[in-house]
Amino acid sequence: MKIIKVAGSAGFCAGVKRSVDMAEKLVSEKENCCSYGEIIHNADVVGELESRGLKVVHEIGPELEGKSVIIRSHGISRDEYEKLGSICSEVIDATCGKVKHIHDIVSRAEKEGEFVFVIGTRNHPEVLATCGWCGEHEVFENPAELEAFLDDKPEFSEKDIVTVVQTTSLRQNYEDCIKIIKKRCTNAKIFDTMCFATFTRQEEAANLASACDAMVVIGGRHSANSVHLADICRTKCGKVLFIENLKELDLSELRDFDTVGVTAGASTPERVIKEVIKAMNEEIKKDENETELSFDEMLEDSLKTIYNGDKVTGIVAAITGTEISVDLGAKYSGFIPTTEFTDDGIKVEDAVKVGDQIEAVVVRVNDVEGTAMLSKKRLDAAKGWTNLEDAAESGEPVEGTVVEENKGGVVVNVGGVRVFVPASQTDIPKDADLGQLLKQRVKLKITEVNKARKRVVGSIRRVSQAERRERIASLWDNIEVGQKLKGIVKSMTSYGAFVDIGGIDGMIHVSELSWTRIKKPEDVLAVGDEVETYVISFDKDKHRISLGYKDPEADPWKVFTNAYQVGSECDAKVVKLMSFGAFAEIVPGVDGLIHISQLANRRVDKCEDVVKVGDVVRVKITAIDNEKQKVSLSIRALLPSEKEPEPLPEGESAEELVYEVSETGEAFGIAPEEDAPAAEDTPEA
Repeated sequence: MKIIKVAGSAGFCAGVKRSVDMAEKLVSEKENCCSYGEIIHNADVVGELESRGLKVVHEIGPELEGKSVIIRSHGISRDEYEKLGSICSEVIDATCGKVKHIHDIVSRAEKEGEFVFVIGTRNHPEVLATCGWCGEHEVFENPAELEAFLDDKPEFSEKDIVTVVQTTSLRQNYEDCIKIIKKRCTNAKIFDTMCFATFTRQEEAANLASACDAMVVIGGRHSANSVHLADICRTKCGKVLFIENLKELDLSELRDFDTVGVTAGASTPERVIKEVIKAMNEEIKKDENETELSFDEMLEDSLKTIYNGDKVTGIVAAITGTEISVDLGAKYSGFIPTTEFTDDGIKVEDAVKVGDQIEAVVVRVNDVEGTAMLSKKRLDAAKGWTNLEDAAESGEPVEGTVVEENKGGVVVNVGGVRVFVPASQTDIPKDADLGQLLKQRVKLKITEVNKARKRVVGSIRRVSQAERRERIASLWDNIEVGQKLKGIVKSMTSYGAFVDIGGIDGMIHVSELSWTRIKKPEDVLAVGDEVETYVISFDKDKHRISLGYKDPEADPWKVFTNAYQVGSECDAKVVKLMSFGAFAEIVPGVDGLIHISQLANRRVDKCEDVVKVGDVVRVKITAIDNEKQKVSLSIRALLPSEKEPEPLPEGESAEELVYEVSETGEAFGIAPEEDAPAAEDTPEA
């Protein structure tokens, strides 16, 4: 060994440290106390606490009556919790806060009647505890199990599902499961309950293992997160020693490797890590001037002092209604008051979440309390002035949130800097309500920056106009007949509707609005409607576009021919009477002609003697002409014959009784009688 590299996140996480601290306090204050389950998965820690009087109990029985009991960091089920409360004199809940959060989620899911998917190791204490707070649930250890379950029970694709993950699970395993759930379950709520410290530790271990010749992983063999660390390191490094303490370290196995990395699980005490590091340092007899830091030096570096005005980077640890707690990796506990987060009106919980990395500037350090007040807003403002000066010079648009309306215009927060936009530059019509822009994200060009006067002026209108020109140019460059376009109905006329399809108005003629006859465009559309249209024709030179709205697949003739054929029987509604026959609607938009000779099995002088408008009659389809869209119907064909049918007039055939259908679905009859009008003169049905 020549170099030792130690993972910065090795050792107790916050949740484990809290549980151990609570257990140590209990044994120092009370005698004859118990731990329900091992407080953490580390034999050294559990053994030390037992030697001080903390007995580990795995079952709830008479021996716990009247005693003080502490609950393990992995948590317990609801039933166990209630039983302990009924027989113990005192119950101290040392459940990790991350695990407790999972219990709250699944408890709410039970009340809502939702099914819970738990991703994690099935028999791990943490998973068993979580299941004890669920209603209906299922545990999945890997994506294959999840796939098999959903294949076997396809009804879960529509069920209300809540998904949580064991805090120590492998990140990749979780992400693979989530991809399956998102793809196959339409009503799934997904909660990323993986501990951020665990994820950081795993990521750091993978990077360290990739850079080292060998790895030493310190942790309990029953600790899931320690086992996962060892597994991750094995995928990146050929030599991995997984040990619980110094006694298990065989230094001879490391002598042939130049660079050795060290990491440890969340349940590994700092003293155990130090013992291992010390032994390795002594083995390689590191020179005092070596550039690699020892573990103690690394620990000392984490206790560095910070000063007012320093720029710091940390991890969001918690969010409350008044502040954001930030882990700075130093001896100070950082916090950002919500008033110092942003001025753009966005809710803190919508802009940042636990686990996010965040930058801020130190406003005030309290050495007595060990806290540092931070401000993201002030850091953003400092960066913002530089960015705005660059934007004003380059002409590139910037983006911000409208936070205020005043008489002259609106104020936009751009990177922590207030930018004034005059009313004439808002792209809102004159005398319109500027309040509609509040809390909206907008793009604008910076037209003036005066840092001395703290004045910045911008224009939303310039960006909107430029984008509109680009959209119009792009539309004309790419437009083609049949292309589908979404738009907004802008106005109506007696002959059609005008639709804005991205800066250009296209027209939908009244005949293209519906397959059925309508009196006016307002029967189908209203101003402001969002519609999907398609291009019928266009003229680039005259900038005219003719649009279609009615669905080609809803063509009444297609509907009719898909449903009926010659010989089919159907019910038809009489819609018009003529001297030569009656027109009856088969499907909306398609009428058929029942010739007067086909109304009954006897001679009929007038159609009104047999049927009237509005009657629904049973008919048989006797002829269909797809090319000319003609249909003949007969009532007589379905009636018992009283006598031989009268022959048709000389020179006529059954096909000539078929009438024509206009483009709008109106019927034109062909009369066989001498006094019937010619086809082209027949009045509309």
